[in-house]
Amino acid sequence: MTVIQISKKKNLYKMPFIYLTMISLGVFCGLSNIESLHTIGLFISDLFIKIFKCISIPIISLSLIVTLSNYSSQNSMKSIWQRTLFYTFATTLIAATVSALLYYFIKPSNVSFTETITAPVVNTQTSYLQHISNIIPANIIAPFLENQVMSVLLLSILAGIAIRFIPDEEAKKTITQFFKGAHGLFLVLTKWIVTIIPLGLFGFVTTTVIQLRGGMDMKGVGEFLAVIVLANVIQGFVILPLWLKLNGVRPFQTMRGMLPALSLAFFSKSSAGTLPVTMESAEKNVKINPIVSRFVLPLCTSINMNGCAAFIFTTVIFLMQNNGADITVATMGLWIIISTIAAVGNAGVPMGCFFLSASLLASMNVPIVLLAVILPFYSIIDMVETSLNVWSDSCVAKVVNDKVKFKLTELEKVS
Repeated sequence: MTVIQISKKKNLYKMPFIYLTMISLGVFCGLSNIESLHTIGLFISDLFIKIFKCISIPIISLSLIVTLSNYSSQNSMKSIWQRTLFYTFATTLIAATVSALLYYFIKPSNVSFTETITAPVVNTQTSYLQHISNIIPANIIAPFLENQVMSVLLLSILAGIAIRFIPDEEAKKTITQFFKGAHGLFLVLTKWIVTIIPLGLFGFVTTTVIQLRGGMDMKGVGEFLAVIVLANVIQGFVILPLWLKLNGVRPFQTMRGMLPALSLAFFSKSSAGTLPVTMESAEKNVKINPIVSRFVLPLCTSINMNGCAAFIFTTVIFLMQNNGADITVATMGLWIIISTIAAVGNAGVPMGCFFLSASLLASMNVPIVLLAVILPFYSIIDMVETSLNVWSDSCVAKVVNDKVKFKLTELEKVS
């Protein structure tokens, strides 16, 4: 066993202990009657909420720009990447739709506090045409300064696509490298934040316990978690297998072949870290051509976020509802679209769904104190979501492989 492997094994046992310690300290501080401990816990919670707001918007924007600009449409790969993008957006949209239907039928209850939380929410008097008009920014900087997530998403999508059409190859390369470098910078910052997340967990748990002592109905949280888990289960065991079946693929035989990757994804909570095993399982067990797997799977790891779309939709709608917003069918339809686009922009970001949900809510001035209640459960949610994402990646790769078989001979010659 190498030194690196020993170090990783130690960290594997160390992190659960650190998380448990911080949760215990948070519970202790929240239950105590020591005002100074309450103040410290609430301060840390508020600090991390500000950090989430600060880091989310730039990394969403940069992820989208890098993702959309980084994959060229060379003739030999055109059919593969076009199918990949279409299947990715379609499955992610369906995942968000499934979570919306579950939310509509389960109708999670509000989490009621004895003291009502201040709830500045989206202005429900504004027409949807006005909402669409507000998405168009008056200048490029304003959406970032004002936390207008939809405007940022629009600008990022346009910028990512426009880069691909720059006629000067040198200029295209320069601006692409700039955005890649900026994206890498924010990924490093995000990793640092994830490293100190246990401290944030302490603050969030302290805040939650204080709220519980003041009186809080947790029924709605259980229903919220049920929506997310059921959405992932239905997408993974019903929707995706049915889609494979319709495309002439044996779904559960494919799932059995991908089991090594799915297991690793569940426990590692990292689809990027699982990628080597995903590719090996796809090529050896599912018989996907390496030319397809080595292009489609890395691309899907970046943009195919079925589980994330379900989490973003459910979390945003749940917190909006808890803070007084009128959740209509039209509102849910709009957020299905937003969640799908936002999930694509979540490429490669640790705890990205959590950060992204916080950012979307912050952009509408919706209080995000309830994220303190969700965070302790997020680790389990993340395991389920990551497994779904890897399974969806595998399904997309398998269908693309079978659809472009007739072109693989030509592609192999080009390679």
